[in-house]
Amino acid sequence: MSTGPARPARPARPLSSPQVVKDPPGGRRAVAVWSIGVAVYFVAVIFRTSLGVAGLDAADRFHVNASALSAFSLLQLLVYAGMQIPVGLMVDRLGTKKVLTLGAVLFTAGQLGFALSPSYGMALAARALLGCGDAMTFISVLRLGTRWFPARRAPLMAQLAGLVGMAGNLVSTLVLAPVLHGVGWVPAFAGSAVAGLVVLVPLVLFLRDHPEGYGPPARPREHEHERDREPGDGGASGGFVRRQITESWREPGTRLGLWVHFTTQFPAMVFLLLWGMPFLVEAQGLSRTTAGGLLTLVVASNMALGLVYGQLVGRRQSARLPLALGTVGLTATLWAAVLVHPGDRAPMWLLVTLCLVLGTCGPASMIGFDFARPANPAERQGTASGITNMGGFIATMTTLLAVGVLLDATGDNYRIAFSTVFALEALGVTRILRLRGRALARERELRAPAPAKTGPAAPAPERAPA
Repeated sequence: MSTGPARPARPARPLSSPQVVKDPPGGRRAVAVWSIGVAVYFVAVIFRTSLGVAGLDAADRFHVNASALSAFSLLQLLVYAGMQIPVGLMVDRLGTKKVLTLGAVLFTAGQLGFALSPSYGMALAARALLGCGDAMTFISVLRLGTRWFPARRAPLMAQLAGLVGMAGNLVSTLVLAPVLHGVGWVPAFAGSAVAGLVVLVPLVLFLRDHPEGYGPPARPREHEHERDREPGDGGASGGFVRRQITESWREPGTRLGLWVHFTTQFPAMVFLLLWGMPFLVEAQGLSRTTAGGLLTLVVASNMALGLVYGQLVGRRQSARLPLALGTVGLTATLWAAVLVHPGDRAPMWLLVTLCLVLGTCGPASMIGFDFARPANPAERQGTASGITNMGGFIATMTTLLAVGVLLDATGDNYRIAFSTVFALEALGVTRILRLRGRALARERELRAPAPAKTGPAAPAPERAPA
């Protein structure tokens, strides 16, 4: 039974169009400011990957088995992935400098806590804190690139940021590992934490969110949206969060970016973070030294190809989907060739080729941001990047767990366990193909020049009655 007048239905909101913002000029100052942000990300990656070279030492220090040891990486990834949308919202709301500063403080505290932790539980908490701070760095650096450089340079700046991150991975392998074995656990990890303080100083003193006069459009005041909120929506803050996430997700370019990131990144991440070394040593019979060299080859290939992908996408936007899908197809082909090769072990040339191809996964995953970026206005870039960045890490965590479960269930049959890669790639490709038409059509619509306004339109003449 009705107790009052019916509330008029709200008309559905159209997909929002990005507001026109002046293109930043770039230049030396832009490079200097961006370099500060990238330095913070570089240190975060060193801290993120430091456990990879200290696995055996960590097992001895905390007296844990392999399953408990793997929990360090899984927890860190879980926190990282779970923080992506909150961090994107924070970047949009608070600005890059505040979020990046908080991230640097958290990951430095996490690294120092990991150095001094006397127990496994405290060490886990320290890695979670590190993962939380690490999660705040990459989206912030992407935001700096779009705010300080012209739009045509954004793909290259994103690839360069990824390249610097991979360089941090190399530093963990080539510098931190020998230091750890030379001076011991506490001096190595506590000493590395000093790097966080070093990058924090220029970050606080010199980093700016955007050049003067090139800021994003002013965000509408919250009371302007009162009419759009239903009772119980949670107030102004809840309205902002809900709008940012909903409007970003409604853009097909954001969803396409997530699935591109999901489908392309995880094969290399799974290989580098956990299962590459066991696969090469136990299934392929290589020495640890040779296996470590192949893992380094993945990183080197990633760094070399990042610039190539960035230049290609920057010059030809039409190359985005062919590059992403081509990378997925090539990765699947090489994995299949290794896993089904006759005999127990694949030849060295095939393993080298696989590692070179896995190096394309990181650059290809950055293409996801090149779909999300033009689909969203400046004030939603952080949220859209956070949604996109979740894709690859969700796929990575899923595959890490699935491979481990299948190895236990099949008696260490790596051929069956690594078949998970094909299942997730097939899922991702299916979603990409379904979304690409809508996303590209919407992107063309947003890039079309607005019709020139020549004054109020004359009223249409009344038609004579029949």
